[in-house]
Amino acid sequence: MNSVGDAAQVLSRAILEKKAPEAEVLLGIDNQLLNAAKKSEVLKSYKPANADEVIEASQILDSEWFLTPYDWSYFSLVYDTESTTPAPKSLDDLTNPIYAKKIILMDPRTSTPGLGFVTWTVATFGDAYLDYWKALKPNILTMAPGWDTGYGLFTAGEAPLVISYTTSAAYHLEYDQTDRFQAILFDTGHPLQIEGAGLVNGATNEKGGKAFLDFLISEEAQNVIPLTQWMYPINKNVELPESYIKGAPKASTVLTADPAKVEKAVIEIMALLAQ
Repeated sequence: MNSVGDAAQVLSRAILEKKAPEAEVLLGIDNQLLNAAKKSEVLKSYKPANADEVIEASQILDSEWFLTPYDWSYFSLVYDTESTTPAPKSLDDLTNPIYAKKIILMDPRTSTPGLGFVTWTVATFGDAYLDYWKALKPNILTMAPGWDTGYGLFTAGEAPLVISYTTSAAYHLEYDQTDRFQAILFDTGHPLQIEGAGLVNGATNEKGGKAFLDFLISEEAQNVIPLTQWMYPINKNVELPESYIKGAPKASTVLTADPAKVEKAVIEIMALLAQ
C-alpha cells in the first residue's frame, strides 16, 4: 500500500499515472470527488460480492459501482473545550471577531475536509457563499494542506477550532480518555462524507483488486474501521465501540451542494484568500 496524501492528492496521482497505473485500488475517493474520478476515467466498474447484503441503499455512492463505499462520517468543527473562546453555534458565528485567527481550515484543492467545508458553506449560503468567506477570512489561522497537518496544529493548541469529523471526538475519548475535544453540531445541518475505494482502470492485478474490494466490506475488515479510520463502518452489521456511542454525535440534517457549483466555489474562494 502506498499513501500519497488526502483523497484529492490520490486522485491527482492516479490521473498522472493513467497510462501506466501502479495501483490496483484507489482508497479514499469520496462522494465529493466521485464525479471528477469518473470523468478522469481512472476507475473501472466493479460491484463487490455481498454488497447488497451489508451496505444500506442510501450509502451507495454510485449505481455503476465505480466506487465501493467503506466508511462514512459527518464534517463538523471540533472544539477545544479548554479554550476561553466560546463555542460557535452556527457557521454565521464563525465570522464574529472573537474568532480572529482561531479557526484552522484545509485547502479544498488537496483535502477532503477542506472541500467538505466549502460544500458546507455553499449548501448553507447559496449564491452568497463568497460574501460569507469574505467575512470569515480574518478569522482563519491557516489553510493547511491536509487533515494531518491541520488537526496536528489544533491538538498542539494553535487554535481552538478545526474542520474535521464528528467521529474525531471518539478518538480522544478512546485513546486519550478525555472529552476535551468535542464535535459541534449545528441545527442547520452538516455535509456527509462517504469514502470509497475503486478498482483502477488498467490495473495489472485486477483479480487481486477485486478480491481486496470484496474483503474491504466484509465484517472482518469493517470491524477494524472504527478504531483505525475513525469513521463509521459501512457494513451495517458491525457493532460500534462505546467511544462512538458516547463521543460521536450524528447530525439530524444532511446538507448537499451541486458538485459543479462547489468546484466553481473552490476557485473563487482560493482566489479571495490569496488577495
